[in-house]
Amino acid sequence: MLVERDPAVLARINLHAVLGALPVLARLSPAGAEILAGLTKPIAVTFRVPGLEPASYTFTADGIVARRLRGAARVTLAFTSPAHFNTLIDGTGTPIPLGGPRGLAFLTGPFGALADLLGRYLKPSDEDLADAEFARVSTILTLHVAGAAVAQVANHDRQGRFSAHHMPDGQVAILVGDDIDLRLTVAGHEVTFDPHGSEARPDAELAFADLEIAGGVLTGQASALACLGNGTLAMRGFIPLVDNTNRLLDRVGTYLGD
Repeated sequence: MLVERDPAVLARINLHAVLGALPVLARLSPAGAEILAGLTKPIAVTFRVPGLEPASYTFTADGIVARRLRGAARVTLAFTSPAHFNTLIDGTGTPIPLGGPRGLAFLTGPFGALADLLGRYLKPSDEDLADAEFARVSTILTLHVAGAAVAQVANHDRQGRFSAHHMPDGQVAILVGDDIDLRLTVAGHEVTFDPHGSEARPDAELAFADLEIAGGVLTGQASALACLGNGTLAMRGFIPLVDNTNRLLDRVGTYLGD
């Protein structure tokens, strides 16, 4: 099994899965909403990484969307390589900002505060997790990151593409209780992530009994095998979809693990 990480794949995960959780953070975290509340005009930040399609996020007083909205002030962050971009996410590097003073002020102010808050939710301390509401939001954000990362690994990682090649067309639901329904859609061995769920019946399911179980399994604090045995985690449906989704999640762990 491959254990090394491709910097370009990690950059895609960071760009679309980790930063892709920002809209969820803005919606669920009171602290995130408070940071955004001070914005007087939408600001669109575009990330330009060599070898990757540019990606934009627009920040408004009401939330964050994963695209550039018309009329928003523009800020571009440029990077010399995927590895350079990854240093931004792990907090050890800085981008090359292309924008006026207002854009720079946003990057060193609200954007930096939101990035720090997201990092705290994705890598919470034991003290953070003692707060039930913080733990709830942390697990939801982790689920979104994991689901979006599966698609990036399936489509761009060498081992991930091997797993995706063995997946027939269909839809995999990642379910938590009765409230959370995230979907992975496979078409022509390409995988896309839909955080909004679907009313359509999936071809396969990974169903967690509740957020506590999901959080435990995703962070490695609970055994998936034990949860399968006691019924708090169910895997059902078309076996090639279930089996290869699990393989992809394992590969995601290689990229997102410490």
